[in-house]
Amino acid sequence: MGSSMFSTICILHSTVAMTCGSSVMFYLKEISVLGHGIETAQKLLGSTPHDQLLVQISNSFAGLLLFAIGFLVFMVAFVKDREFQSFFAKGCVLLHVAMALWRINFERRLEDLAWHWPKQMIGDLILALSWVFFLVYSWREKYD
Repeated sequence: MGSSMFSTICILHSTVAMTCGSSVMFYLKEISVLGHGIETAQKLLGSTPHDQLLVQISNSFAGLLLFAIGFLVFMVAFVKDREFQSFFAKGCVLLHVAMALWRINFERRLEDLAWHWPKQMIGDLILALSWVFFLVYSWREKYD
């Protein structure tokens, strides 16, 4: 049962990562407006054509990286080794918590993003919580 739960969580996280990565690569302006509002999105996309090109390239690579991570998580979904699953879940918890801490320490200081980081931080913590639930379930299954 724990293995199917691991696969389900991995596939859900993979779907989210690949969808977000694709959206960032191909629909950057729309995603920025959806996530931050029109005024903030315009500021984040750069003021000069050179800045806009750099921001677009940077975000495209970030989207590609996110898509690749989602694809790797999809491949990991089919690993059946319980020790690896536990190790991977612990790493994912640390990664999501580190991202939430980064948002608290750095993103909140950016004037244009000051009102958006709390909802993103909550999202990071919810993603971490899904892995915590898996770890608790697998520990319970292991020691019962």
